[in-house]
Amino acid sequence: MKKVGLFFGTFNPIHIGHLIIANHMVEFSDLDEVWFVITPQSPFKVKQSLLDNNHRYQMVFEAVQEYPKLKPSKIEFDLPQPNYTTDTLAHLDDNYGKDHRFSLIMGEDNLKNFHKWKNYETILEHYSIHVYPRVSEGVVEHEFKDHPKITRVDAPIMEISSTFIRKAHKAGKNIRPLLPYTVWKYMDEMNFYR
Repeated sequence: MKKVGLFFGTFNPIHIGHLIIANHMVEFSDLDEVWFVITPQSPFKVKQSLLDNNHRYQMVFEAVQEYPKLKPSKIEFDLPQPNYTTDTLAHLDDNYGKDHRFSLIMGEDNLKNFHKWKNYETILEHYSIHVYPRVSEGVVEHEFKDHPKITRVDAPIMEISSTFIRKAHKAGKNIRPLLPYTVWKYMDEMNFYR
């Protein structure tokens, strides 16, 4: 059984913070691979400056080329919108469940809102969750504090955001060090976020 961590996000664009977290998860936890699940539309985010799905997939593909344990996934592109994690997990189990065991990867900020997710009890019953630290407001619900299915991974705290990168790039700032070179090159050639 291959243990796969699912790292959900819009990755608009993917940046070095995402890679550092994913690589840390695959090297310092029980996961064999991390799949970047590119979300076409989050139930919690308005779709304003979101690049086309295939462009974001291409940037993730470019970013993980040199990391054999990290994979891009466009599994949610063909699922009904908006995407809910519980539906994606059911779809993945139906298609890959024989030889893959899936876990969720989320920041501590998302864990604080996990009780608002669709079917969160069912997710927690059937899947483990790997949590990485984030600086954020609010508290983690008591039921998640010492839950046997929730593992806290002591990953580096990354304070880089795709929103910051988009805004800074639009303002003409040099954000190249925050992106894998191949992502920067693709973004620049396509004239994105300007």
